Amino acid sequence: MNKGFVYFKPGLSPDDVKKLLEKLATEKSYYFVRSPHAVSGICMKLPDEFFPGFEGQMFNSDRELRWKKQGSTYEALILSRVEANLVDLEGFKELGENWEWCDRAAYFHSLDEPKFPKNFIYQGENNKTIESKNISIGQRYFQDQRTATVHFVALTVRSKND
Repeated sequence: MNKGFVYFKPGLSPDDVKKLLEKLATEKSYYFVRSPHAVSGICMKLPDEFFPGFEGQMFNSDRELRWKKQGSTYEALILSRVEANLVDLEGFKELGENWEWCDRAAYFHSLDEPKFPKNFIYQGENNKTIESKNISIGQRYFQDQRTATVHFVALTVRSKND
């Protein structure tokens, strides 16, 4: 098991969420945004027509950033395998200190398999549809070291060697 880090911040505006996304995104980040009536699918570019939505996620090989609307503002949760500089993440608080993480495989349905929602998409660069089998995404489990209870399952980008 590896040491993990979990951070939380309430009271963010949509602009604050966008700035945070820009700060934490890498070249290999994926996005998934949900509104009450639709989902963006898994995209390599933040889908402007869905942002900020009701909630969403941005994930890469180091961390997952989740945001969720609470009243008129958003809450943000960061699940990370690397320690964050809290000066760079102004206002974020570390949740607990005994987190461990381990990576597991994740499997996606083929585009031609029946599923919900029917129009779920995987979009690569330039909004081109990509095959789900070509997305190297995994799951990262965050568990409490003392109790071995898994509290969070984050999406992560895996290397071809994983």
